[in-house]
Amino acid sequence: MLSPAAMLHINDITYRIGARVLFDQTTLAVSVGQKIGLIGRNGSGKTTLFRLIMGELSPDGGALSVNRRAKLGTVAQEAPSGPQSLIETVLAADPERSSLLKEAETATDPHRIADIHIRLADIRAESAPSRAAAILAGLGFNEAAQQRPCSDFSGGWRMRVALAATLFAEPDILLLDEPTNHLDLEAVLWLEGFLAKWSGTLIIISHERTLLNRAVNEIVHLENGRLNRYTGGYDRFEKTRREKLELQAKMQTRQKAERRRIQAFVDRFRYKATKARQAQSRLKMLEKMEPIVSVVEEKTISFEFPNPPPLSPPLVALRDCTVGYEAGSPVLQDLDLRIDMDDRIALIGANGNGKSTMIKLLAGCLKPETGKLTKSKKLEIGYFAQHQTDELNTEHSPFDHLNDLLPMEPAARLRAHLGRFGFAQEKADTKVANLSGGEKARLLFALMSLDKPHIMLLDEPTNHLDVDAREALVEALNAYEGAVILVSHDPHLINLVADRLWLVDGGTCQPFQGDLGDYETKLLADRRTGKSNGDTADQISQNNTENKKEQRRARAEERSRTAPLRKRVQTSEKRMARLTTEIESIEKLLGHSDTYEKPASFLADLQKELGRLKLELEQVEANWLEAHDALELLEL
Repeated sequence: MLSPAAMLHINDITYRIGARVLFDQTTLAVSVGQKIGLIGRNGSGKTTLFRLIMGELSPDGGALSVNRRAKLGTVAQEAPSGPQSLIETVLAADPERSSLLKEAETATDPHRIADIHIRLADIRAESAPSRAAAILAGLGFNEAAQQRPCSDFSGGWRMRVALAATLFAEPDILLLDEPTNHLDLEAVLWLEGFLAKWSGTLIIISHERTLLNRAVNEIVHLENGRLNRYTGGYDRFEKTRREKLELQAKMQTRQKAERRRIQAFVDRFRYKATKARQAQSRLKMLEKMEPIVSVVEEKTISFEFPNPPPLSPPLVALRDCTVGYEAGSPVLQDLDLRIDMDDRIALIGANGNGKSTMIKLLAGCLKPETGKLTKSKKLEIGYFAQHQTDELNTEHSPFDHLNDLLPMEPAARLRAHLGRFGFAQEKADTKVANLSGGEKARLLFALMSLDKPHIMLLDEPTNHLDVDAREALVEALNAYEGAVILVSHDPHLINLVADRLWLVDGGTCQPFQGDLGDYETKLLADRRTGKSNGDTADQISQNNTENKKEQRRARAEERSRTAPLRKRVQTSEKRMARLTTEIESIEKLLGHSDTYEKPASFLADLQKELGRLKLELEQVEANWLEAHDALELLEL
């Protein structure tokens, strides 16, 4: 029986798909107003849990109860279509309001008319159009777009309308399954703020770390068929779980040592009359010892992009370029930009403003209509786009794809390259048709980086990656020594990878002065004042055009002045990362009880090597800090 404050109770449920157990007698209670982030590896059963909650599936064992008075809400799988306008579609998500308004037109009984108007006031019917319009605007639809029919928009944009309708309906329990998949960065930033203020009960499946830090106050981790609860956002969950695993590993090591000690006593004195009673006592103690569950961490994914040979700057230079798809109809113009080997740039701006056009221009898929685009003659470019998964041969394996591109290369080299992206022998020979979305994305990374590109162009690289795979991608991109141009709706990825932002808006692309936080502040200010992104971008373009030559000269001088220090910082960071990995490896070895059963000389060598590595790490850190401080002083 649910308490009045309970919204959902999962009690010892078990659910199987064939022989595979997704949920193994797991329990979870959700109270009114709780906001939960549901996380777990791809395929662990998160979406299946939503289907169980919605009543689309039934558990094989246990019970699942939803408060009978609670209204469940989730985004429809099919995008709305038809002649209805966007605003009408969203307003129709509140059937009670629509029904009451219709009845109010024909009702004649004074008491009923009064009841209707009281109820309309209770559900804030008068403010509904403005609330619906505000949600649509936050998801990227301006006033003119809101009046257009759904049929005018593509599937991705119509899925935004479906999300808007669900949010407008204000269900008591809101279930969201990867709600950012069809959104751009601007809409993601808005959604984070909207859900952070959500007053109802929320359960959200997401791999977006920033969203999970900002919009929820609890994390539920689905692992090994169990739902494990953690207080706080994703960062706190990660820290708590890591500490828990470390403690568990230490306790298990300690227990194994204690077991060996007790067993040795029993073996030695079991048959001695004077010690028999003590031996029997210890034997019972041994039998009662609850074994601590072994720490079995799920296999993590790693990426490793091969580093390119150095090239003289600039790698790419654009001078007064115009680009579009039809002569006389430019998408972007007045492009006056350059890219160097150490550049990490994120393209920002709402969908439809030209980010993909900019990427295609840099990739060579489009030629400038006017102006000049200069590239280094030896330049290699790697281009990642999600649509490329549709171009993979489903009957070929990852190895077949690489072999088709480089048929004369030794098989060992191709397999070694695939290994950089998590394709071991078995996976390297698996047909693409049998790969998951994340594995297909990793295959695209492998294909893209085969020729050691100097620039990697990444258009939404994280769509099919879980949180751990995204972290591995961040580490790989930060270790990569070429340039990165990134389009992503994942703020966490942008913050950790990009050190510069280019705003694509108002028919041009210009450097944005500030970080992602500054950009979000600007978006919020623009919404409050009713200013369109286009007007702002036009003003930026006008201001920048007045001093383009001065900006170019200043940037060139800045790069020349700071290049040696930047190189020193990067070299130190890579060395610190390698030393930290080596230190952790030795400390892990020293934490194993088996290590102490080996010769004393082996243990002494380990401890000596550990001391040497720690001393070297201190020296490299000091070198890094000195270079970093000097660089900051130069950039003031």
